[in-house]
Amino acid sequence: MASKKILAEKQAAVADILDKVKRSKGIALVDYRGMASVPTSELRSDMRKEKVEYKVLKNRLVLRALKEAGYNGFDKILEGPTAIAFGYEDPTAPARVFKKHIKDGKPVFKAGIVEGQVMDATAIEAVANIPSKEILVAQLLGMLTMPLRSLAVALDQIAQKKA
Repeated sequence: MASKKILAEKQAAVADILDKVKRSKGIALVDYRGMASVPTSELRSDMRKEKVEYKVLKNRLVLRALKEAGYNGFDKILEGPTAIAFGYEDPTAPARVFKKHIKDGKPVFKAGIVEGQVMDATAIEAVANIPSKEILVAQLLGMLTMPLRSLAVALDQIAQKKA
């Protein structure tokens, strides 16, 4: 009787993780060994600000959910202590927030999934360097308005010379 209850609990946990994986635009997995508890609370706070869900889950359950979602090759990655972050809005947010909190090489990126693409540790670390969508939009707008500003300054200079 107890084993059926435990099995049902594990199946429910896998279903919950599978739902998170399917809803996520970005997922980052890290080896969290060496993180102190105070930085972890700051990490969780930053994750919440970026609308990222941070969890430490059992590797076997995560592996089963990832396989059900169609992602393979995580057998070796999901060994040892693993923290996982699910980004539901910005696909780069989980990796970017982790990157902000990595000190002295700890925690270490293991892998990730961004917009359905499985990425190794090196690739997910590169994704972590991409600015947020808001910053990218602001940079684009700045680049688009620069020629107009330059034209306005030049016209103002000409008007002042004629006056």
